[in-house]
Amino acid sequence: MTVQEEGLGELEVWIDQDLCTGDGICAQYAPEVFELDIDGLAYVKSADDELLQDKGATTRVPLPLINDVRDSAVECPGDCIHVRRVSDKVEVFGPDAA
Repeated sequence: MTVQEEGLGELEVWIDQDLCTGDGICAQYAPEVFELDIDGLAYVKSADDELLQDKGATTRVPLPLINDVRDSAVECPGDCIHVRRVSDKVEVFGPDAA
């Protein structure tokens, strides 16, 4: 079953840079959403491709990329990628997911 079929609704993602190991797995899975900065840490990008460097900055997960973003959260060695529903802020993928 794909993420879209699970009916999770609109999702957003953020990265805890304090835990980021800089492996870049997220940027490999979803370069439209994640990017490594000059400091070697990963950040999310806005819909306009702008790097969001504020602590706790979130970006919406485009529907076609939900599975790639989920895989990024699952494979992240730093367990620093948090994917949550926009409607109620419940984490659905990442270290705090139920």
